[in-house]
Amino acid sequence: MDVKFRCDCPITSALDILGDKWILVIIKQMIIQGKETFKDFTDSDESIATNILTVKLKYLEELGFVTKSKLPNNKKTVYYHLTDKGLSLTSIIVELAIWSDEYLRELHSEMQKPEELTLMKSNKELFIKDLIASYKEKTTVRPSTL
Repeated sequence: MDVKFRCDCPITSALDILGDKWILVIIKQMIIQGKETFKDFTDSDESIATNILTVKLKYLEELGFVTKSKLPNNKKTVYYHLTDKGLSLTSIIVELAIWSDEYLRELHSEMQKPEELTLMKSNKELFIKDLIASYKEKTTVRPSTL
């Protein structure tokens, strides 16, 4: 895959990959909400269009953030799972949640305040570690890779 970067700045380079409107939303849905299938993503509150979702999942796969696979007894449904590279973004997702709660709540009063935010704030490192472990445990029995 030929990725174009605007400059040699590490932050700008990361944003060239992750700064799209949907990339971190999809990764968040996988890590926190356990979304695995195309239908899981399209049924979410974020209402991502199917054509955009198709492009973004393919992009995430090409970049090595996700893999796709099928169950041996269900060849129709494709499952998407985060790689270690994709899971490494967990800390960024958690930091964004904490930042958003701190600085955007006054602008978006209807923003949900899940109990997890309290846990995130009280022991961020443990929360991240537990979130990754929980994800890995759930996806240990992976379908066969495509």
